[in-house]
Amino acid sequence: MIRTGKKFSKPEMSRVINGDMVLPEAEVAPEKVRLDILMKEIYKSYNRSTIQKFIESGFVTVDGELALKPNFKVERGVKIDLKVPEIMKNADLKPEVVYEDENVLVVNKPSGLLSEAKGEYCPEKTLADYGLIAHRLDRDTSGVMILAKNPEVQSFLKRQFQDRKVHKTYYAVISGRPKLDEARIDLPMIRDLKRPTTFRVDANGKEAETFYKVLLSDNAHSLVELRPTSGRTHQLRVHMKYLGHPIVGDVVYDGEAAERLMLHAGSLEITLPGGVRKTFIVKRPCEFDTMIDTSDEVAKG
Repeated sequence: MIRTGKKFSKPEMSRVINGDMVLPEAEVAPEKVRLDILMKEIYKSYNRSTIQKFIESGFVTVDGELALKPNFKVERGVKIDLKVPEIMKNADLKPEVVYEDENVLVVNKPSGLLSEAKGEYCPEKTLADYGLIAHRLDRDTSGVMILAKNPEVQSFLKRQFQDRKVHKTYYAVISGRPKLDEARIDLPMIRDLKRPTTFRVDANGKEAETFYKVLLSDNAHSLVELRPTSGRTHQLRVHMKYLGHPIVGDVVYDGEAAERLMLHAGSLEITLPGGVRKTFIVKRPCEFDTMIDTSDEVAKG
């Protein structure tokens, strides 16, 4: 038997084929994009990294709801509000002026004051608000810093730090007491890829040298003088941790908890424009000495 056509089990399908019935169009889901990408299109004056910081800091709402994840998917057309706070953090932290002339400003940076903003947006005052940065101290490190008043002087100062023609002395309170009261630490350092914002000792790292001397100790804690000849990021903190005597307050490098990082830049020897060599000294905070129990004094210098 010859079949002249195919029999459909679903009558409505044959009606569609014959043109007697039209299927409804499938609904297309609205396009969704990452919140940070959409905001970059809207707020063109900010880069994407800054926008991500805004989102993570709680400055962004989507249709009235707080959004905290840059990768949050949203539909185009949603209402996005960005509210950056006008009040800056640490507004009460101000550097003390140690020396000033027409070219430079030397200050005593308080612990907690950021040296320089890392990105386009910074919701707090930094030392860069007072002059051009030639070198840095970690946020929680206090002490002497020199700022330039124009780009030419900034380059002149930076070159001295790069060429290691600057002499620096720090003071720190560390846990315990080193076996030697005075020694040279020669331990190369490398960025810790497991924690990219930190560093560690590694034979394949960059050369890093520190001289230390115990000034005062009660065995539980020691006040030490630190003189780095190289300027690696976190150098003193990493070296003291490696010795098994982390700096008190340095929770990033296994230091015991304290109200602040017990690290202070005490002196800075540098050549000023015009060729004058000067040493600027800032006395260490009194808590550095009082933390050591001198009633059972072991070593003092």
